[in-house]
Amino acid sequence: MIEGHCDPAFEEVRTAFADGFARGEEFGAAVAVYVGDRCVVDLWGGLADRRSGRPWLRDTPCLAFSCTKAVTATAALLLAERGLYDLEAPVTSWWPEFGAAGKEDATAEHLLSHQVGLPALGRDVPVAEAHDPAAMAALLAAQEPEWKPGTAHGYHAITYGWLAGEIVRRCSGRTVGEFVRDEIAGPLGLDLHIGAPDDVIERAARLSAGRKVDKGGAARKAGHSGTGEVPMPLSPEDPLAKMTAGFRDPNSLLNRTFDNPNITSLPGGNNNPEMLRAGWPALGMVTTARALAEFYRDLLAARIVGRTTLRDAVVRRVAGSDRVMYIDSSFGLGFMRPSLVFLTPKAGWDSAFGHTGLGGSISLGDIEKGLALAYVPNRMGDEVSGGVRAYRLLEAAYASL
Repeated sequence: MIEGHCDPAFEEVRTAFADGFARGEEFGAAVAVYVGDRCVVDLWGGLADRRSGRPWLRDTPCLAFSCTKAVTATAALLLAERGLYDLEAPVTSWWPEFGAAGKEDATAEHLLSHQVGLPALGRDVPVAEAHDPAAMAALLAAQEPEWKPGTAHGYHAITYGWLAGEIVRRCSGRTVGEFVRDEIAGPLGLDLHIGAPDDVIERAARLSAGRKVDKGGAARKAGHSGTGEVPMPLSPEDPLAKMTAGFRDPNSLLNRTFDNPNITSLPGGNNNPEMLRAGWPALGMVTTARALAEFYRDLLAARIVGRTTLRDAVVRRVAGSDRVMYIDSSFGLGFMRPSLVFLTPKAGWDSAFGHTGLGGSISLGDIEKGLALAYVPNRMGDEVSGGVRAYRLLEAAYASL
């Protein structure tokens, strides 16, 4: 049963959300949509925990994985807006140790737009060590980059949080989670946490695996919106073929980027309270869909950073072949822009920004249309792009406008 509120003009979103359950694609999920300051969709349904049968409620939060990156970047942008560092100045002006191993010319813009060349850690890092942002920052500062900063871009799946987060830590004296709590989520009343307290962990949804699929199949799915098939066989030089090969090679940059630290070494993986408390600033946000949509609503309304700051942040700094994922990606300062890894309807191609999350979650704002949307599921999908489940909801929301 789907519960919550949906404006009649946005009935297509309710239909798309309910269809996901009818197809067996969901265990539990929530979606929220704002147009300006008006909440037009706030829906939830299914089970928060398949093992116990606990239902998904209005206030059920869920791990949103890399949707976290946009919030971490916003914290860094807020500090730049306050004049605490210069986005275009060398990182060494506020983090002297970062100039090692050929990174002396790297800028904060390079850190925030996945251009700095540090997508993978140089050695295996235990999960417990990764809970210490200062230790992770020191490790990355000493490391040689995979490419000269500013000459290419590649998705920094996990390291992004410690790189962008070091801006926050050095300029505010607080971790990203503390800064977001004190300066963004707390003042705005958002049920959004990078490092969840115990009472939030108790009501959080439990993640469950979806169907087991070949990772090469997941790579192929990333290349389309769910309609039609990618022609096969692919040339070895095709980006999707390279992505498939990367998934299958344990030593590839892609796998080194995504698999270290090895979160699956913990009992329960990302469901482990240790991970939910840790609040890794690249992927550790626990939030309701409503709160995440409200975050984008407040971004668009200039309640977090000024309009000039936001408009500059969503300008595409990079676009094209991604050195980690091989297929095309595009980033502003911390925000994904529409591409093969951030699929949006045509109506949002020029004005949408946001971030996807592993397993299917998505968060989006549209700077021209005033649209804010968030979707968080607990059934883990395999679509690198954010998934067709999220895309159907975006399509329905844009059609309803």
